[in-house]
Amino acid sequence: MGLLMAITIIKGFLGVYFFFFIVLLSSTTNAFAYFNSQSALGMNTNELREEDSSVPFVDLFRMSLPFEEARRWRHYTNGYTIYDNNGWPIQLNGGQVGTRFINKLPKNTIPEGFYTVLYDGEGYIDYGNDASIYHRFPGKDIIQIKAGSDNQFSASLFIKRTNPRNHLRNIRILMPGGICRNNPFKRVRNANSCPRGQYMSFERHYHKIIFNPDYLNFMKDFKVIRFMNMSGITRNPIRYWQDRPTLSKATWGGEKEGTRGAPIEIMVALANKLHADPWFSMPYLASDDYVRQFARYVRDHLRPGLKVYIEYANEVWNTQFAEQAQYIRNQGQTLGLDPNRIKAGEKYYSQRSVEIFNIWETMFGGIDRLVRVMSGWTSKDNMTKVILSHRNAYKKTDAFAIAPYVFGRYDKLRKARSVNQVFHILNDPNNTYSLNNVLSYIKKQANVTRRFGVDLIAYEGGQGLVIPKSREGSLANRVIYAANRDQRMVQLYQKLLTGWKQAGGKTFVHFTAPQIFQKYGTFGTKEYITQPVNKAPKYRALLGFNRHNPCWWKGCAAASIVRHQKPYNVDQTLLSDSSTPSALYRLP
Repeated sequence: MGLLMAITIIKGFLGVYFFFFIVLLSSTTNAFAYFNSQSALGMNTNELREEDSSVPFVDLFRMSLPFEEARRWRHYTNGYTIYDNNGWPIQLNGGQVGTRFINKLPKNTIPEGFYTVLYDGEGYIDYGNDASIYHRFPGKDIIQIKAGSDNQFSASLFIKRTNPRNHLRNIRILMPGGICRNNPFKRVRNANSCPRGQYMSFERHYHKIIFNPDYLNFMKDFKVIRFMNMSGITRNPIRYWQDRPTLSKATWGGEKEGTRGAPIEIMVALANKLHADPWFSMPYLASDDYVRQFARYVRDHLRPGLKVYIEYANEVWNTQFAEQAQYIRNQGQTLGLDPNRIKAGEKYYSQRSVEIFNIWETMFGGIDRLVRVMSGWTSKDNMTKVILSHRNAYKKTDAFAIAPYVFGRYDKLRKARSVNQVFHILNDPNNTYSLNNVLSYIKKQANVTRRFGVDLIAYEGGQGLVIPKSREGSLANRVIYAANRDQRMVQLYQKLLTGWKQAGGKTFVHFTAPQIFQKYGTFGTKEYITQPVNKAPKYRALLGFNRHNPCWWKGCAAASIVRHQKPYNVDQTLLSDSSTPSALYRLP
């Protein structure tokens, strides 16, 4: 079937139409996509929300708050609204629906100027906050977005009228400008910035230019992209494949955990575009069929030469995520895995992980491209032993992942009145998670994983400064923000990453992509996607480490996994002491 005929057939069916171009995008080879080939570092993605200052998509509406979630603010959504299956309003019944599509983004995060709003159907859209209408056409509005007096971007959208027989839907809010063909990593203002015939505007080519060039430019230096947050996996109760996020949904954003998340098509397309190994986390309640369908899609659409990191959920053993933690403990007790409820949960986590690994192995016809990952608490190497030894799970595991965060006791941080005090806390030997103490935990974990024949990697890590239940404008928070902007943060990261390498750690996936500093944490590598490098110490440190420490382990840049020889059997009495000589393990 010819290309034009295929497009004609599927046009009008948004999800399928978009999917076609996802496949086209995924198959495109680009010379710029190999900056990461020798990188030892990975990057975590963010939750899809209107406040995400990493701004991954050219279409800003993709991160907007779902209309019905905005009902809590009655000036957005009110009245009795009837929606279609994708979340678009069919009937307003005298009310209106509204949403925020960007919120409190620092000035320069996105370009100021004229944005194109495309939509299908018939109706009337109004705009608010820092967005205002400039011109209306059938199926298209031109709006101006300009930062307010607070030097931030916030913008809202309201559907005031819709025709029930042809309801307003498929809203796309597209950035001004575009790219030069074959360079998706640089946003340009207009055709004058490209060689003749090479300009691709976002307005005309949004179906192919899905990702914000500034986002791609940031992500391109990292070899592994962990999609835990972008997929909305934390506390996500999804079980069945038919309930997954889809391309045709009104938005992939939202405040509610378990409802937001990018479709698998988008995540695979991003990995292909960056030539980065994707790291996928399966929902804690996912059925075998869900896992099977997910693995099949990745197998059929991920670019050859890329590995796939597979993990069961995210920190299901962490009681901060109560629903997940209680679930695995209940399952472990029901199956009689251990009389101790906590250990029963850890063993169920191990057991379910292996079941998921086996499904992926079946779907891929082997394990050549699979990195099978289990995870645990950085400071609890006994947990690592339980998880890896349960039913010899280590034999089905390639890597054990921890989260080496350097931070301070909350009571101490609340009293911090200067940046000097913050760095004193981060280096204080009496602080459980000081830099040197964290490096000590890493060495202990490396000793354990080495004896099991699995790699030690980091699923998250970096500085972890946060004060729970604090006020946004408190002095302590302002001091923490300042510490993250201080040159000494570069030195702390250099020591952390160097110590990680020296201890035997391998892939280190930093947490997280650009993110606004706020009372919930200062985890962002940068504060916003276009922040200059000289204003982002953590980013400078990561780039410097990448440049001076090309990945140091055998097979790190290969398309298949180089695995270790596994111990034939592990005696549980030996596991009580992580210093046990490896000679005491029987090898095949």
